[in-house]
Formats: sequence, structure tokens, C-alpha cells
Amino acid sequence: MSEVRKANNHFEIIADDGNVAGRMDFLDKANERIIYHTEISEEYGGQGLAGAIARGGLEATKDEGQSVVAVCPFVRGWLEKHPSDVEEMGVEWRKPRPADLQWLDEELKEQ
Repeated sequence: MSEVRKANNHFEIIADDGNVAGRMDFLDKANERIIYHTEISEEYGGQGLAGAIARGGLEATKDEGQSVVAVCPFVRGWLEKHPSDVEEMGVEWRKPRPADLQWLDEELKEQ
């Protein structure tokens, strides 16, 4: 079974073989976690790992008392396609506003 773990400004998903199979990148702003990119390595595609990292990262974000700003199209789509899971997990989320995108762009330029 895959494992999701938090690292510096991203979550990683560890595949059954012990390797990092993908990541979900975010930046925190006040009480919101802006999730802006999710990627699974090609060799691990088709195994449901993108959904697993989305679920694991969203649960961890909720457990940390933060809400989600879903900039990443995959995460936004997952949230929209799984409303009962989102409700069950108690995740609060919203779509990004122009100010969120501007802030994110400026922060990423500084890194």
C-alpha cells in the first residue's frame, strides 16, 4: 500500500517498491494551503496514486487546521468529483481568486 508523507512545501507518495512515485506541491498562506501542482512519475501511472496523494494531502491539510485553495487542476477536479469524500473528510476548499494566483506567482519567483 502506498504512503503519503509531508515534506518541505509538498507531499510525497511512496509506492509499494519504496520509491517516491510523485508529489503534490503547495505553499501555505495564513490559514490556507495553496495546492498548485500534482505529478506522478510515468512509471507509476495508472495505479491510482494521484488520487491517493490528493486524498492523503487533503486529509493532512485538514488535520493541520487549514483550508485548501485548489489551483492545481487535478486537485480541483478531484474535489469536484468526490463531494461525499470531501464532506466525510471535512475538508474546506475553494477555487483560486486572481489575488491568490498573483501571490503564488510572486512567491514561486522568489524560490
